[in-house]
Amino acid sequence: MFFDSWYALLRVAVTAVCAYAALIAVVRLSGKRTLAKMNAFDLVVTVALGSTLATILLDRSVSLAEGVLALALLVILQFVNAKAAVRFRSFRRVIKAEPTLLLSEGRMLTEAMARQRVTESEVLQAIRSQGIGAVEDATAVVLETDGSFSVLSRSRTGSGSSLQDVGGPLRTRPDG
Repeated sequence: MFFDSWYALLRVAVTAVCAYAALIAVVRLSGKRTLAKMNAFDLVVTVALGSTLATILLDRSVSLAEGVLALALLVILQFVNAKAAVRFRSFRRVIKAEPTLLLSEGRMLTEAMARQRVTESEVLQAIRSQGIGAVEDATAVVLETDGSFSVLSRSRTGSGSSLQDVGGPLRTRPDG
């Protein structure tokens, strides 16, 4: 249907302004890390927030109060999840992936790359994006929990202590 009524348009406009304001307020009150780029679980919550907002705007059977409650509950659950992940290591292991070492001392770790579904070209691109021209000049390439790549160059690795939570072999790691 192309046009239903002026009332329907007015309802969407007013509801959009109110729901958007409520979403901003709830996210702002919950803190900076609520929608931080951290892991796949956070992406799911972000998509759920968007879907909930769309439902509030377009589904006449969902009242503004019900929708705002749903938004608030999603953000509260995300906040509780983040708090639990910080406090309990076992909970953190269940909901968050570990960073994965994909290249060590200039050597591609093909088994780790296959497990993470990462190609050699993607690792090379990450190395190039850091201005490193030779693979052997990269001490480590890590697939982070948010899906991004971190590259440590041989000249800037230092003790390698930033790699202590990364799974995989690396000779410069302080614990190995």
